Amino acid sequence: MTETTGSTATPESGNPEGAEGADGTTPVDGEDKALSRRYRKRAKRSGDGEKKSGKRAKKGVFARLALFYRQIIAELRKVVWPSRSDLINYTTVVVVFVVVIMGLVASLDFGFAKLSLWIFG
Repeated sequence: MTETTGSTATPESGNPEGAEGADGTTPVDGEDKALSRRYRKRAKRSGDGEKKSGKRAKKGVFARLALFYRQIIAELRKVVWPSRSDLINYTTVVVVFVVVIMGLVASLDFGFAKLSLWIFG
C-alpha cells in the first residue's frame, strides 16, 4: 500500500510486502508462522460481538463535534487558493460565457416568438 504525504491512511499490516506473515493468510495446522497484524485484528473483532471498542465508542458528542471542526480546518489548510490574477481571469471567463449563452437563448426566444407570430398570426 502506498501512502501519500499528509494522508491519514495507515497501512493495515506492519510487515513490508514479501515479508513472512505479510500476506494476511491463516497458518495451516502444524506451521509455525506468526499471524499477520491484519488477521489478528480481524480475529479480535470477530470475538467482541456485542462490545464496542476503540476511540469512537469512548468520545462524547462534544468531543466528536470538536474533532469534526478540527478536521475541517485541517482540510481547509490543504486547499490551494487561487491568486488575485487567477481569480480575475476565472471570473472574466465565467461572465463572458454567461453573456454569450444569454445572447444565444435570447435570440432563439426572439426567433421562435416571431416564427409563432408569423404561423399563427
